Amino acid sequence: MQLHQLSASQNKTRSQRIGRGGKRGTFSGRGVKGQKSRAGRKLRPEWRDALKRIPKKRGYKFKGGQEKPAVLNLADLKIFKEGEAVSPKTLVEKGLLSRAGGRLPAVKILGDGELKKKLYFQGVKVSQSAAAKIAKAGGNIKID
Repeated sequence: MQLHQLSASQNKTRSQRIGRGGKRGTFSGRGVKGQKSRAGRKLRPEWRDALKRIPKKRGYKFKGGQEKPAVLNLADLKIFKEGEAVSPKTLVEKGLLSRAGGRLPAVKILGDGELKKKLYFQGVKVSQSAAAKIAKAGGNIKID
C-alpha cells in the first residue's frame, strides 16, 4: 500500500454555521424571511393542531378504531354445503361480502331464517338466537 492509496476512515463533514460569521453570507443558509429564518423560532407542533380538531363538547365519545361489522342472516348462508367453514375469507370468496379497503370485514351472523346444514363458524360474531339455531343443526362456533 502506498500513500496515495490511503483513504479517510471517516468523512470530513462540517456542521452548518449560524450567524453572520464566515462563508454563509447575510442570511446564513436560513432563507430570507419567515418564521423559520428567525432566531429563537418556535414552530407549533403538529399534534397540537390535531388535538384542537377533536370536538370537546359534553357527551362526546371518540369512536376511533371501532369498526361496524357486516351483518348477515342465517338465511343468507344457504349457498354453503354441509360441513363447510363459514369465515370472513370464505364469505368474500362466495361473494356474500366484499373486502373493505383491502382488508377482510368484521362479520356478525344474525338468527333470521333457518339453518338445516351442519356448518362450522370461525372468526365471526354470532347472535344468541343464531347460536341456538347453529347448535340445533349440529354446527360448531369457534371465536378467535
